[in-house]
Amino acid sequence: MGFALAEVMEAHRLIAGLARRTPLIEARGIGADARQPLLLKLETLQPIGAFKIRGAAHALLRLDDQAKRRGVVACSTGNHGRAVAYAASRLGIPATICLSNLVPQIKVDAIAALGATVRRCGSSQDDAQTDADRLVGEKGLTDISPFDHRDVILGQATIALELLSERPDLTRIVVPLSGGGLIGGIAFAAKALKPSIRITGVSMEEGAAMHESLKAGHPIAVTEVPSLADSLGGGINLANQWTFDLCRKHVDETVLVSEEEIYRGMRALFFKERLVAEGAGAVGIAALLAGKIKLDGPTAMIVSGQNVDMDQFLGVVRGDAVMLGDRLVRG
Repeated sequence: MGFALAEVMEAHRLIAGLARRTPLIEARGIGADARQPLLLKLETLQPIGAFKIRGAAHALLRLDDQAKRRGVVACSTGNHGRAVAYAASRLGIPATICLSNLVPQIKVDAIAALGATVRRCGSSQDDAQTDADRLVGEKGLTDISPFDHRDVILGQATIALELLSERPDLTRIVVPLSGGGLIGGIAFAAKALKPSIRITGVSMEEGAAMHESLKAGHPIAVTEVPSLADSLGGGINLANQWTFDLCRKHVDETVLVSEEEIYRGMRALFFKERLVAEGAGAVGIAALLAGKIKLDGPTAMIVSGQNVDMDQFLGVVRGDAVMLGDRLVRG
C-alpha cells in the first residue's frame, strides 16, 4: 500500500491538538545577500522542541484501544523518544523508550521527565531497536518506529502541506536526512502538490545511513560516531519497508556536511537569526554556507529541532572547540 495526499490531510487534522502549525520565517540575516528568498520552518517551536511530535502523535492516535492499554515502545536518538513520551502522556498511554548510550543526557532526562520508562542499552540505535523488539515480543507492546512507520511518515508529511499552503512559489525544500521519515514524508506530499519542486536532503559526513544506502542502491549498515548532529544518527534498518523507497523515488539529491560546517551553521542561526538549533536542525544552513546548496528560487529549510546540550551549544556560540567522542571540533 502506498501513500495518498488525502491521508496527509487527515493526519494534519488529527494531530492538531498535539502538534502546532509552526511559523515559516524569512532568514533576513543569513539570506541577506541571496537573490532568492530563504525561509526557515521553525519546528523548534513544537511542544517538545522538534518536528518528531507530528509523526509520534499521529501514530499513537491511530492505535486501537487494546494497543493503547498495552502500551508502546520506541527506540530513539532522543527527539522521537521525547515525542512519543509527550504524546503518550497526553493520551494516557504507557510508554517505554529505548536509547543507546550515544544519546545526550539532556535528551534522556527530558524523556524521563515526561513519565516514560527509559532504558539505556548498547552503542547504536540498532542496539536500542533490538531491546525494543524484545519488549514487543515479551510484553506485547506496540513498536513506534522513529522513521520506518507508515503513520509516522504521514505525520511528518504534514509539514509539506503547511509549507506549500503558505508559499506555493517554493522551488526547493531542504530537509535534514536521517532515517528518511521526515524527508520521505515531505518529499512525497510536496511532489503530489507541486511535481516541479526539488527536495534536498542534508546529513553529516560520517554515519549518514540513508545517503550511503541510496548510493549503494539498497539499505546498508553504517558505523555510528558522535556528531553535533546526533539526532541524525542511526541506521535505516536493513529490512526497511517504507522510507528507502520514498527517498529513492522522491528525493532529488543528498549532500553531506562536516562537523566544522555544522558548527558554523549553528553559530549562523544563533548570531544572524537569533535561533537556538541543535546540529541536526542546522545542517541545511551549514550546506548553504559551505556552498553545497545554491538558491535557485524561493527555498524553505526545515530547522528540525532545538534540543541541544546547552553546555555544548554555549561552547559553539563562544567559538570554543567542543569534544565529540575523542576529537575536538571548531568551526
